[in-house]
Amino acid sequence: MLKENFNELQIFLVVARERSFTRAAARLGVSQSALSHAMKALEARLNLRLLTRTTRSVAPTEAGERVIACLAPRLDELERELENIVQLNGVISGNIRLSAGEHAARRLLWPKLKPFLQAWPQINIELVVDNGFVDIVDGRFDAGVRLGESVDKDMVAVRIGPDMRMAAVGSPGYFAARGIPQTPHELQQHRCINMRLPTAGGLYHWEFEKDGKPLRVGVEGQLTFNLLAERVDAIVSGFGIGFVPEDMVQDELRAGALVRVLESWCPTFPGYYLYYPSRRQHPPAFALLIDALRDSGA
Repeated sequence: MLKENFNELQIFLVVARERSFTRAAARLGVSQSALSHAMKALEARLNLRLLTRTTRSVAPTEAGERVIACLAPRLDELERELENIVQLNGVISGNIRLSAGEHAARRLLWPKLKPFLQAWPQINIELVVDNGFVDIVDGRFDAGVRLGESVDKDMVAVRIGPDMRMAAVGSPGYFAARGIPQTPHELQQHRCINMRLPTAGGLYHWEFEKDGKPLRVGVEGQLTFNLLAERVDAIVSGFGIGFVPEDMVQDELRAGALVRVLESWCPTFPGYYLYYPSRRQHPPAFALLIDALRDSGA
């Protein structure tokens, strides 16, 4: 029976993880009708209902969850072993899925990935950019990238970037018209460029610190963005004060297009880490990626 159902079992795992026939079909490169037919055939042969289907979502049943718990670790282990066997021909290859926020992807990951991919043309990278907190296990990612303070304690973490610092900045024209805030509390009397957190759905509270005491300030303004590049452009265009990673505005600060304020309230903090859920032996492709991304100063 297993031989007959093996392809359908793999399809079931993808549908269950994506919680959508549409997304599963796109990921597998087949039609939704083909997936639906395969799932119905599998459930008929097993005499089990594996998925609960509604007009808006798909979720595994209790029996489906048991199949996932039994099958997924074994398929993952099989995939790793097959990757190791393939390496016996001397050509290192493999597929690696990474999750990262916009700033990490733009300023750190992509500059390091370009020479890595050129050096190892048989290794494929899928980089999914998402500013929310992503469950890399549930999302079937090999690894994620987060700030060091945000990495869960049960994850393996490898430092891949230097310490970071935030910068409160605005255009010279804005400060000439509205004055310069002397403390973070005074930001509440200014127009600020906000960022909405995709996971929580709320606005980001700007995080400061003085003499070891943290301070979080909620700000208001005409504009709210979820993308970093647009926030920087709005700040340069004089729409208000923004709070962004220091390295994103270094050129504008040097050119005089932006002015920095509240600098003594902005301490350094641990930068980005690559994190993943296990210390077990990695496929050669993933081990090479870790070495390529590892911070040279770590």
